[in-house]
Amino acid sequence: MADLFADDMPAPEAAPAADGPLADRLRPRTLDEVIGQAHLTGPDGAIGRMVAAGRLSSMVLWGPPGTGKTSIARLLADAVALRFVAISAVFSGVADLKKVFAEAREHRRMNRRTLLFVDEIHRFNRAQQDGFLPYVEDGTVVLVGATTENPSFELNAALLSRAQVLILERLDARALEALLARAEAVMERPLPLDGDARAALVASADGDGRFLLNQAETLFAIDLPAPLDPAGLAQLLQRRVAVYDKDREGHYNLISALHKAVRGSDPQASLYYLARMLVAGEQPLFLLRRMVRMASEDIGLADPQALVQCLAAKDSYDFLGSPEGELAIANAIVYLATAPKSNAGYKAWKAAARSAKETGSLMPPKSILNAPTKLMKQVGYGDGYAYDHDADDAFSGSDYWPDEMAPQTFYSPTPRGFEAKIAERLAYWQRLREERQA
Repeated sequence: MADLFADDMPAPEAAPAADGPLADRLRPRTLDEVIGQAHLTGPDGAIGRMVAAGRLSSMVLWGPPGTGKTSIARLLADAVALRFVAISAVFSGVADLKKVFAEAREHRRMNRRTLLFVDEIHRFNRAQQDGFLPYVEDGTVVLVGATTENPSFELNAALLSRAQVLILERLDARALEALLARAEAVMERPLPLDGDARAALVASADGDGRFLLNQAETLFAIDLPAPLDPAGLAQLLQRRVAVYDKDREGHYNLISALHKAVRGSDPQASLYYLARMLVAGEQPLFLLRRMVRMASEDIGLADPQALVQCLAAKDSYDFLGSPEGELAIANAIVYLATAPKSNAGYKAWKAAARSAKETGSLMPPKSILNAPTKLMKQVGYGDGYAYDHDADDAFSGSDYWPDEMAPQTFYSPTPRGFEAKIAERLAYWQRLREERQA
């Protein structure tokens, strides 16, 4: 079996091959050269302070692809003179981990500590993650894990309690421009792009430095008679697919953003997040289910048509499919975002459910119970019931609450939308009730 570990890998200070990939040739040589993560690597950052003190604690580097997680791990080992070992959770198993830990223990006996870098650490299962704990606790290894997934979802609580979670930021336009400038310096010529095409190239990277450098390398390798404009660039290069895993954090972040934009009555942002999810391949029926929830939870009776619009959009999508049916979803999201908002019904239901749990099995008043048998009539079921339609205004004003329970107020309509009309009705019935009880 080929050895997977870093004793066979180039040390951080080894010069990359002159004909190697551009991203490898531009790999930072020191932490100061890492682009876009100064909040961590700078003098006041968590990594900067640890390096200055000459002592590392275990950590999890969490960030999008192409933001420097692997480079930082390599440079950390070099900065504090630790032995560097790297494994990938994709290609490594229990036997590989046992070998790593055994070698690290031997080196520790010689007063040489090991920095173990685990790429895509979230791919190890829970039992494998637990296997790291004793070696992290006794100092056999300093663990540096890298993940693109939210550690709070993907990593054991026990492992997280023994490691700092450090968040790497998506590379912004300034950081990506700095990478392109370094690439041009190494290649000793400018990229064959006009200004607009250069901006389009940066935007297409979507914060991924590695992807940007790979695209730049393709451009450097092509002999072009004139700089490309955005249209020419689009024809030549593929656009990076947006990072979006439908069962992971990107999914939950975007649906949360969509829901809150609708709740905040911002149709423009609502359309943007809806489009982000649909373009990334989200299932339209998942979005429609969430929209039905929005209509019930955040709009409710302020606009009863909101729920109708969502169900109509669902029927339209079922009838038309993609992409034509997506317009009905977009129209419904605009309707939701622009509808008057009320969570009065949502709060009323929660309060009623709590009250039901607290009051147990209280009997309703006998007057409002049906009496289908002679015995039930004899014990008073239905006795004294006031049939509301017999009243001139179809309102008897009866007390429908259990005898042991005072009347409660769960639903208080807002003055917005249709609920303003409901508030008028409730006030009218309350006035009649008070008059008839006087």
